[in-house]
Amino acid sequence: MSEVVGVFHISLGVLLALVVAVLFFYWYIRDITQKRHTVLRNFPVIGHLRFFFEHLGEYFRQYFFLGDREEMPFNRATRGWVYRLAKNEGGILGFGSTYDLNQSGALIFVNASFPVLESEHQATPAVIVGEGWCDKPFAARSLINVSGMSYGAISKPAVQALSRGAALAGCYMDTGEGGLSPYHLEGGCDVIYQIGTAKYGVRDAAGKLDPDKLRLMAAHEHVRAFEIKLSQGAKPGKGGVLPAAKVTEEIAKIRGIPFGQDSLSPNRHAETGNMDELLDMVVRVRTITGKPVGVKTAIGGWQFMHELVEAVNRRGLDCAPDFLTIDGGEGGSGAAPQALADHMSLSINEALPRVVDALIESGLRERIKVIASGKLLTPAKVAWALACGADLINTARGYMFSLGCIQALRCHQNSCPTGITTHDPRLQRGLVVEDKAERVAAYTRNMNKEVEMIAHACGLRHARQLRREHVRIVQPNGQSAALNVLYPYPAVR
Repeated sequence: MSEVVGVFHISLGVLLALVVAVLFFYWYIRDITQKRHTVLRNFPVIGHLRFFFEHLGEYFRQYFFLGDREEMPFNRATRGWVYRLAKNEGGILGFGSTYDLNQSGALIFVNASFPVLESEHQATPAVIVGEGWCDKPFAARSLINVSGMSYGAISKPAVQALSRGAALAGCYMDTGEGGLSPYHLEGGCDVIYQIGTAKYGVRDAAGKLDPDKLRLMAAHEHVRAFEIKLSQGAKPGKGGVLPAAKVTEEIAKIRGIPFGQDSLSPNRHAETGNMDELLDMVVRVRTITGKPVGVKTAIGGWQFMHELVEAVNRRGLDCAPDFLTIDGGEGGSGAAPQALADHMSLSINEALPRVVDALIESGLRERIKVIASGKLLTPAKVAWALACGADLINTARGYMFSLGCIQALRCHQNSCPTGITTHDPRLQRGLVVEDKAERVAAYTRNMNKEVEMIAHACGLRHARQLRREHVRIVQPNGQSAALNVLYPYPAVR
């Protein structure tokens, strides 16, 4: 009997070795005869190791090889800061900071010799958007808010957690261009409805703006304002793309598009080919909805703002958008062509102060509120934006980190390991809505708290008092310069 077992083991071992040999021979023949990959043609079989390590390289670098301040698009120190805020663990560190105060672009806030006592602190006043210009103005209370992320680009549990967390913390949530889903509303937070170039959710059969559907969206109590999206920082001049694999039946119904087909947005609104037509659209949406209407855009130069302020002053203040959402070229939580993501539109660092200057010069600063977005996910960057002149700050990736994002860089592949940007139920299971809603709320509260802490250290009673003279920027020579020197306040008309 033992001899039979021994022969069987030997035969099984020979069979396995034979199978392995056949597989390697197959790979060898396939590699040396294919014409697509030079490495595999010259180094059959073992050449696959190159592609294997290249695939894993971005993940190994993240954890083993790059320093805390080196990784892109967000380094480990920044991600860790957001994680701690979302977990209520505080932004406390020991033995000194790893932030290099001598690097070009470093932010330094001007501390007051006599900072504000706790008894002198004041509550940060709300920003009232559209007051005097529409039937139902909107009060935004939080400094930081959830930027546009469409249901479709992100998952159902991610939208649910953001909605519930935003309601707990008192901030608003932008729908993104994918339309309004039940999950945006279920938490009870304030919602800004974004009208993208495809007009998802408010489009007719021809893809044009449908007034009846627009009224239906405006009838929702928690929809507080509408935002006409011209472009976003990650891909100005390119419409949104949702692959067919992510266009579920529910998403197709919400957007008003065919199920199981790529969802492609035009690169601009067909009816807005110039500034006057854009302002006509703003007035039309505001008239139909009775709610504030703003414009979201990336900035490539100064022509847009010059044309906007000229047109508003020529036509009258009632034609002005109630707010401008300025997205920096470093923005973008979804998929984008690399040529546009890398090289199109100005950074928020340059765009924001220039936009505010244009409004000051034209006398429109009080009429038009400014919302800033583009990698503004730490208290220091939010405080900088307020000092530049922003009224409110939006962030998408900051809230993605609060949901548990690990920067796996798979947002466009429907295989997000944290369940945030996938519609795979198995992967979504890891995102527990109740827990992540609490983290979203904690991130918002702690961000507001730490921005206020910076303001108090500057000798201010609340964060909305931050001005350019409270910030210094390190220059390439290692010396810092005051922000109000780099971007002097313009004269008011």
